[in-house]
Amino acid sequence: MKLGKHLVAAVLFSIVPLFAAASVSPVLHVHAATVRTPTADGKTVYGNDRIVIDASNVSEGYIMVKYTGKSKRVKVRVTKASQYTYDLKPSGEYEVFPLTEGNGTYKVAVFEQLEGTRYAQAVSEPVPVKMEDEKRPFLYPNQYCNYDEASDIVEFSDELTKGITEPLKKVEAVYHYAVDSLQYDYEKAKTVQSGYLPDNDKTLETGKGICFDYASLMVSMLRLQEVPAKLVIGYTKDIYHAWVSVYTEEEGWIDDIIFFDGKEWRYMDPTFASTGKGDKKMAEYIKDSANYSAKFIY
Repeated sequence: MKLGKHLVAAVLFSIVPLFAAASVSPVLHVHAATVRTPTADGKTVYGNDRIVIDASNVSEGYIMVKYTGKSKRVKVRVTKASQYTYDLKPSGEYEVFPLTEGNGTYKVAVFEQLEGTRYAQAVSEPVPVKMEDEKRPFLYPNQYCNYDEASDIVEFSDELTKGITEPLKKVEAVYHYAVDSLQYDYEKAKTVQSGYLPDNDKTLETGKGICFDYASLMVSMLRLQEVPAKLVIGYTKDIYHAWVSVYTEEEGWIDDIIFFDGKEWRYMDPTFASTGKGDKKMAEYIKDSANYSAKFIY
């Protein structure tokens, strides 16, 4: 099956990660939602006079890096089985980077821009990681699923899941909100630039977005409700796309499916499910895991 031209245009975009600095205590419980906030505790650090890699909380599934040098563009590369490259703002403040490939040794390197696309490696360190729980990275915010205690989505996630205790029922509530209430922003899809990052509160306010926005909002609200969730970046056929994976104690990681229709689980692709309402061909497309290939997980 071939996707319509409007869907191809809708999901084709580039992503370059960038994350605002995290702060204060690791877990806040002002709401029913759980807001986990990454911190740089200074207990385990690597680097030099202008770069600090704080690995104090690798057991929670993240590192934090800050840069105080003079380069205008800086990149962080985190490598284990796969290589993840991020932008690091030269603000002198910590930014958080998730460790999404489980326990083991990660290579963390920082590069300073020389000119144009030319960068020089400023530091490279092996960082041993042993997590208390390998699901932890998928309960914290990051640059793709960005929120904090003051975010509107905190209260909204509570309202959406009020009275629900079963994790899969929370997933169902969040999924149906995304599919039934959000609209695909085709104009945004045409103009989105490399480096774009979702703004969950803006998506909530406007009720529209691209696939990156759909997935980010879903993942963020599920994490706030203590349901481990992955934002998956990859390809559907030859189109760059974003979708969602969740974890439950009963099912484990539900990597290839999204919702239960009374007969079977299906792929968690809120964008295509939303734009293809009532389309049997689209429903069949979403059901087929062969149509999806994951590249990065956040």
